[in-house]
Amino acid sequence: MNPARAGWLNKVPEVTLAFWVIKILSTTVGETGADFLAVDAGLGAGWTSIGMALLLAGALLLQMRKTVYSPWIYWLTVVLVSIVGTQITDIMTDMLDISLYVSTGVFSVLLSLNFLIWFKWENNLSIREINTPRRELFYWSTVLCTFALGTAAGDLATEALGLGFTLGAVIFGALIAATLLAWRLGANVVLTFWIAYILTRPFGASLGDLLTQAKTYGGLGMGAAWTSAIFLTVIVLLVAVAQIGVGNRKTAVQ
Repeated sequence: MNPARAGWLNKVPEVTLAFWVIKILSTTVGETGADFLAVDAGLGAGWTSIGMALLLAGALLLQMRKTVYSPWIYWLTVVLVSIVGTQITDIMTDMLDISLYVSTGVFSVLLSLNFLIWFKWENNLSIREINTPRRELFYWSTVLCTFALGTAAGDLATEALGLGFTLGAVIFGALIAATLLAWRLGANVVLTFWIAYILTRPFGASLGDLLTQAKTYGGLGMGAAWTSAIFLTVIVLLVAVAQIGVGNRKTAVQ
């Protein structure tokens, strides 16, 4: 498909500080939101997964039907992918009794295969050119794999390896900072972007667990409901600003 003839523009946001802030908040909401729905709201892992998967399908349909970047649709999809990715890992761990070592390895392989196929078909992995339906499908399948992998890797580090929520958040935060430094020193832009994208998931999950878990388990005891509500409010405000900015740019062009 010729993107110019199809009228498609890049369907994802520019990578700015606001992008990373919303991304981290979204990953935390994925962790706390999934816990709230499954445990506090009493839906259980199964019904939560089904409901969120249906909502994600609807959000993806909206996203795929657009030909330009729409902040509220894009970030709604990211939040839902975060929740679904969390639930996939939780089901594998809690219901199917699959080791976190195994799930982390499986999602690493799936992510690698996704990148390999994407590059084979498109000859690049750049997020600056998500301007055809096929590239967008590759993009969202990659995002889902990163969330599932990040959840598994985060749980592996904080629970199976016994690092705890605070140390886990510090370690993953330090790895993100190191990735940023590597980018600033001239490392490959696409590579450092996807490494940081993966790392923000376990960082956000560790942060979410730190805030929500009871103090007896090493958390701050804020609870999933309050944490999810606060983070969602910040996300909505930041996305609203982005949406207004997009609207103003369209008006200026016209």
